[in-house]
Formats: sequence, C-alpha cells, structure tokens
Amino acid sequence: MRETFQLSWHVVVRNWRVYAKDFLANISPTAVDPALLLLALGMGLSPYMKEVEGHPYTAFLAPGLACTTAMFTAFFEASYGFYVKMTFEAIFKAMLTTPIGVDEVLLGELWWVGIKGAMMATGVSLVLACFGLFTYLPWIFAMPFIGAAVGLACGSIGLIASTLVKNIDQFQLAYAFVVSPLYFFSGVFFPVSAAPGWFRVMVNISPLYQGARLSQMAYWNDFHVGEALVRTFVLLAYAGILSLIAARRVRKRLIL
Repeated sequence: MRETFQLSWHVVVRNWRVYAKDFLANISPTAVDPALLLLALGMGLSPYMKEVEGHPYTAFLAPGLACTTAMFTAFFEASYGFYVKMTFEAIFKAMLTTPIGVDEVLLGELWWVGIKGAMMATGVSLVLACFGLFTYLPWIFAMPFIGAAVGLACGSIGLIASTLVKNIDQFQLAYAFVVSPLYFFSGVFFPVSAAPGWFRVMVNISPLYQGARLSQMAYWNDFHVGEALVRTFVLLAYAGILSLIAARRVRKRLIL
C-alpha cells in the first residue's frame, strides 16, 4: 500500500511539472474569469437588484464562482486532459512500462484533479477576498477542502466520460448535458429557495450545489452545523462513489 501511494505521487508530480511549465498562462483564466464575471454580472446588475438572501448580488455570486472554477478545472483536466494523455500522447502506456501500474495511474490522476480543485477554489477565493467578499477571512482555509471534494466529484465525471467517448469531440455531449446544467442550476446565480419543489429536489442532488452551499457558509460566516455536516457528507459521498465508478471504468480502458 505504501508503495502504491509513493508511485501514484510520482504521477501527481509529473502532472504538476507539466502544468508549472506554463504556470502563468494556466493560472490566468482561473484568476481573471471569475473576477470579470463578478464585474459583469455582479457590479453590472447589483444597482438594479435588491439584496439576494440578505446579501448584495456580488456577495451572493462570489462563493459559487469559487466552486464552479474548481468544477470546470477538474472536469476538463479529467476529460480532455486524460483522453489526450491516454490516446494521443501515450503517456500512460509509457508509465505502465515502469513500476507504476494501473492502480497508481488511477490514484495519481484522482489526486491531481482533487489538488487542482483545491488550488482553484482557494486561488479564486483569494482574488475575491481582495474585493472584500469574504466576511470572515479565516474561513478561507475551508476552501481547499471544499474545492478538493468538488474537484474529485466533477473530475470523476470527466474520467467516466473519457471511457465512454469514441472521439474527443464527443466530450461536448458531457459538457452540454451534465456540466452546463450543474453550472447554471446549482444555486450559483440565483437562490433556489423560491423555486418550485421539483426544482429544489433536482438542485439538492447536484454535487456542485453541496459545494456551493458550503462555500456560501464560509464566505458569509454563516454556518449551520446540521446543514454543513449533511452537505459535507453528501459531497464526500459523491466524490467517493463517482471516483470508484471512474476507477473501475478507467482500469478496464487502460488494461485494454
């Protein structure tokens, strides 16, 4: 077991070194896009809107932006990124000629999407904190854990998609019918409290919504212990179950 963890960490280190070669280019959209979206929607619409759930619209948007950045980063890394490494670059074939096996590749890739989710959620939160959108700054230390869980759950969706597509263009289906609905209908842009009952049920089973609510509690310093525990449990359950499904499917793909 110890050797498995050590070898899988080599996969993480390899991914980090590739990512760090163009770190500024890779990190720029992560920092800039949420800030621009906040300016365009938050500051643009706030003068025309009343407070949303007791917060200015910019403050309502901010927590969800951190989680959606983690989601998008993890999904694209685990879908397009994984598929390219597996199909076009033959990175995993090369790894499998070393002591690194299929289990180590899988564990390393899952660690990597979790780490990237943590990095992105934290990085965006630091940027948004500069706008004064973190009510109680010490809660920012919760964001790496929230981002990691969101990244692992949504990254696993990307890994599952990578085992289903027949060509790289078919990832558009997963994006259009899974990721986009999660993005638009997970309580990021508007509260779901006044929505119809069926819509609230649908949103409440979204993994992104669990992360968005935990993020809102952290940003607003408004923790409800019971809800926080339930949201955390559900989000971790999604991350665990989807990771196991992804691991089973990817293992078959890599062995073949």
